[in-house]
Amino acid sequence: MPLPSFDAREQIPARGGVGLKAEHYRTIVEQRPDIGFFEVHAENYMGAGGPPHRYLSAIRERYPLSLHGVGLSIGADRPLDEDHLQRLNQLIGRYAPGLFSEHLAWSSHDSSFLNDLLPVPYTAETLIRVVEHIDQVQNALGRRMLLENPSTYLAFAESTYSEIDFIAEVVRRTGCGLLLDVNNVYVASTNQQWDPFRYVDAYPLTHVQEIHLAGYTRETDDKGRALLIDTHNRPVDEVVWDLYAHAVRLIGPVPTLIEWDADVPAWSTLKREADRAEAIMLATKPEAVRHAAAR
Repeated sequence: MPLPSFDAREQIPARGGVGLKAEHYRTIVEQRPDIGFFEVHAENYMGAGGPPHRYLSAIRERYPLSLHGVGLSIGADRPLDEDHLQRLNQLIGRYAPGLFSEHLAWSSHDSSFLNDLLPVPYTAETLIRVVEHIDQVQNALGRRMLLENPSTYLAFAESTYSEIDFIAEVVRRTGCGLLLDVNNVYVASTNQQWDPFRYVDAYPLTHVQEIHLAGYTRETDDKGRALLIDTHNRPVDEVVWDLYAHAVRLIGPVPTLIEWDADVPAWSTLKREADRAEAIMLATKPEAVRHAAAR
């Protein structure tokens, strides 16, 4: 069925936001900080009630909300979990988030759910499966979802599409939007020896409605080469800030989230990261925005 026209910027401002963590519930409710929006993982709020819902309801009354899924397993070689999709639909109905996003990944096999987001091979078979799953999600929710580019460490030998071409074809066939995770771009580019700036240049930027930023951990592989792990447990690296500024020059300001999911810091640290994203957006020169007119 046709999807309603939906521009996330009508609901979520082109500002910096942060992932909502239980450690900061009271600070946010009591201090009402000036922040663009909050994002939550959908699966953390699929229970019927309790303190998480009480705090989220209070925060939602004052702030725009984005919903980020980690459990749909869009890329899995199996049907989507109908119960999970129904719970997701109920959660969206309850909180009316301005954005809903999911990963280009899989995390389920047979009856098991894995505690990770695993990449998919970029093949015609995978493309058909991912498109079918996204169509199912968008029809069930009655709205457009955003698809996030993955952080990867290896390439599949059987892939017949580049990552960018695969994502562009998914967008063409489904009409979904995109969430550009700039940290994932840098992690994958380093691990697979791509140029991250050229990756951003070639990305289907007209469809990007949200950006994610996060910290990574630097390790080395068995050959002594740099190996970056998408850990979300530290500040955004300076090179990722540079890549973000490059993306903003091409896209224009869009809602930008700071992801920090482990070793969660004090609220003031997260707020500074979101403020820095806003400062970069404000510094964008309008004449340098090449893609805004195409929306």
